[in-house]
Amino acid sequence: MIEDQASSLRKMNQSSLIKVIAVTGGKGGVGKTNITLNTAIAMAKQGKRVMVLDADLGLANVDVMLGLRVERNLSHVLSGECTLDDVLVTGPHGIKIAPATSGTQSMTELSPTEHAGLIRAFSELRSQIDVLIVDTAAGISDMVLSFSRASQDIMVVVCDEPTSLTDAYALIKILNREHGVFKFKIVANMVRDIREGQELFSKLSKVTGRFLDVALELVATVPFDENIRRAVRKQTAIVDAFPGSPAAVAISQLATRALNWPVPAQPGGHLEFFIEQLVTKQVVGEQR
Repeated sequence: MIEDQASSLRKMNQSSLIKVIAVTGGKGGVGKTNITLNTAIAMAKQGKRVMVLDADLGLANVDVMLGLRVERNLSHVLSGECTLDDVLVTGPHGIKIAPATSGTQSMTELSPTEHAGLIRAFSELRSQIDVLIVDTAAGISDMVLSFSRASQDIMVVVCDEPTSLTDAYALIKILNREHGVFKFKIVANMVRDIREGQELFSKLSKVTGRFLDVALELVATVPFDENIRRAVRKQTAIVDAFPGSPAAVAISQLATRALNWPVPAQPGGHLEFFIEQLVTKQVVGEQR
């Protein structure tokens, strides 16, 4: 059965190469979900079929930020009550959102089998997508690490706060030393201007350059913009509500750039890798 799961996911990846991007940051409050949603919507406005996975399984907020009504979520998929397609809700410009739960501690403590079951649901997905963006939880939990290393590209969102840089470094360090991840794309968020964004990136690069074997790339500098708060209050995306605002322009440029990031010609770098790693751990554990 386990081999069948991996095989079905392998077939999905081979038949339709999906770009998988994890948006993470370590520290909460850096604007990670805003970057996720607006990037997804900006991609959809360019004609791409985009899905957002709310991987903050215990404190979901993606649907709330867009004012969407959710009747079922990922917990219902795990319980076997419905399929992943059944819980998807449609957001602006046709983006699909896989909503998580809010205030449910059990969803933050999934067993390897449950975690594999969640990923297996993607192999059974009927909806056609071009891009999957995973909005991870804050912190460096096993869940965050698993979703991050399951993705082709990891976007680390940082802002100009010492705790943000410290937490981002800790996340990068663990993914690098314990999971063999070497490339990270950095988004400098809520900065005053491009120069401040570059300085922020330089601070992080200097620390990682001294102690880690990683390659960082600054892929976006998103300025602090009051229109983001206005958009949040309206439960809409800034790229829709204020498309000409500085932050919206920067995120739209990020979306265009991300769509040009190469997708591996062969599976093995993202979802298939994820399930096979979980399966391996599960089998090893049962043999002990």
